[in-house]
Amino acid sequence: MASYAKLLALTLPVFALFALGIGVRRAGWLSQEAEGSVLKLIVNLLYPCLIFKSVLGNEALRVPANLAGAPLTGFATLVLGMLAGLWVGRLLRLEVGSGLRTFAFAVGIYNYGYIPIPLVEALWGRETLGVLLVYNVGVEMAIWTVGILLLSGLSAREGWRKLLNPVVFSLLVGMALNTLHLELPAMVLRVVDALAACAVPLGLLAAGAAVDNYLKKPGDLFEAKTSLAACALRMGLLPLVFLALARFIPFPLEMKRILVIQAAMPAGMLPLVIARHYGGQPMVAARVIVGTTLLGLLVIPLWIAFGLAWVGV
Repeated sequence: MASYAKLLALTLPVFALFALGIGVRRAGWLSQEAEGSVLKLIVNLLYPCLIFKSVLGNEALRVPANLAGAPLTGFATLVLGMLAGLWVGRLLRLEVGSGLRTFAFAVGIYNYGYIPIPLVEALWGRETLGVLLVYNVGVEMAIWTVGILLLSGLSAREGWRKLLNPVVFSLLVGMALNTLHLELPAMVLRVVDALAACAVPLGLLAAGAAVDNYLKKPGDLFEAKTSLAACALRMGLLPLVFLALARFIPFPLEMKRILVIQAAMPAGMLPLVIARHYGGQPMVAARVIVGTTLLGLLVIPLWIAFGLAWVGV
């Protein structure tokens, strides 16, 4: 069983890369103008390569319960989180136009990529990582459909267009090749492996650089009502729901592992970007993200250690 010290040692490098991203921005090595190009490189090339590396030849993704159950569970858990955020936001007397929708959107979206990917790969290897990436498709679907409707009131068509992207395309192609037991040429796989290795580190650097825009006035990033409620919900109540699902629903082993990891996750970085483009309140999203991420540095290993023991995985 993984100890707190081992889990903390796995988690700290993730936060170190994020902090380096802040330093890179402040040093002027990754300007705000270049941020969009870097994100395009990650989403359109590096992340699809990571998917191919994790999906091809993956026996766990030949199990129907993983193929169907993983994205459905990802979708359901994200929608549940946003609904819980709406409920808590109303208890806080937040209103539409002053942060209610952004609070619900930000607190509902956990960090489903950059922190879980290296943790899952280090703890259980490529097979469980492949299931995580399939799970994340359901998360993405929830963000770009239910999430966009919640945040902006736009039509569902606007969100569905976002799903037509290289990440989803590479996942579908990779799953098809894996199901048919087909392989890519060795030379192609070496290139894919090299590019895949860059996806998470560069993504964490870019995420840190993006958050740095909101760190110039640290006092603005803490607002007692919003920050404390977000931490209590995202890092306190919702983890118990995830772990209950993992313990009491007969998921395959890989899915139970993923739910334990996702239970421990702070709010994701994506709401900060989306809030800027869909009429949300970016500062509310920043408070949720920064508060839960700082708390996560301490409690992520605690939740994972407890979850692994309680669920029995």
